[in-house]
Amino acid sequence: MKLVERTTIHPYIPIAIGVIAVAMSAIFVKLADADAGIIAFYRMLFSVLIMAPIFFWKYTAELKRLTKRDWSFSLVAGIFLAFHFILWFESLNYTSVASSTVLVTLQPLFAFAGTYFFFKEHLSVKTILSGLIAIGGSILISWGDFQISGTALYGDMLALIACALVTAYLLFGQDVRKRLSLVTYTFVVYGVSTITLFFYVIFKGESFGPYPANDWLWFVLLAIVPNLLGHTLFNWSLKYVSTNVISIAILFEPIGATILAFYVFNEYLILTQVIGGFIVIAGIMLFVMDFNRIKRIFRKKTLDL
Repeated sequence: MKLVERTTIHPYIPIAIGVIAVAMSAIFVKLADADAGIIAFYRMLFSVLIMAPIFFWKYTAELKRLTKRDWSFSLVAGIFLAFHFILWFESLNYTSVASSTVLVTLQPLFAFAGTYFFFKEHLSVKTILSGLIAIGGSILISWGDFQISGTALYGDMLALIACALVTAYLLFGQDVRKRLSLVTYTFVVYGVSTITLFFYVIFKGESFGPYPANDWLWFVLLAIVPNLLGHTLFNWSLKYVSTNVISIAILFEPIGATILAFYVFNEYLILTQVIGGFIVIAGIMLFVMDFNRIKRIFRKKTLDL
């Protein structure tokens, strides 16, 4: 049974706000001094705690309507999300913000294949070409950081794996979100991620505290800005648009993160990053300007409500 859920807000508006919010994630992570697992754990824990009053006040009855498929998909999505954060946060200890955010947002490489093989979604030649252009621009942005270095290369690989994991999280979310409300789906998936991260921290022997006041500030901001504002808006948008639309839009994240890193950490922009940024935007615009396909996707999702 699908929930009736309609909106007068165009999906691209919350997607744009979400991209700005997630662009701040790498900055908050680098400002915190805790281990990657701890940062990820508190990010998810505070997100769940903030959402809990709303969920228990209004949405608990919906849990009775969850099918085994919904539970299993939400479980898998939550685990993928947890390890995405672990690997991505860890990558920021070894490589630059520009390289890490670029690689972790190369989701079209995985999303295009995933939606084709698992959801049988048609991919036009224009979609594929625009994605390749955007991906090429993203690679160019980080080219200056791709020097032959053991630590940088290790960080790049972690970010790339994190990219694959977050794409899988979105693909499973696209299926579940067709049948669940935003609050219920997000609360369940974030809850699964929190539990997964809790056991990961114990397994790794990382300390749950104490931490300086500044670290707690970054933990809370990670929960509020990228998570509750950014990823929740992406989850809302999955009800109305394809995973591919979000994957392309998220390519704006490395541009915003690189600019923020310049002001916060003095990570200077180089020519390849500037040129790559324009190429990324060009690829995204080519995708967005495919009005007919976007209308078909939006109409198909709307009819499924």
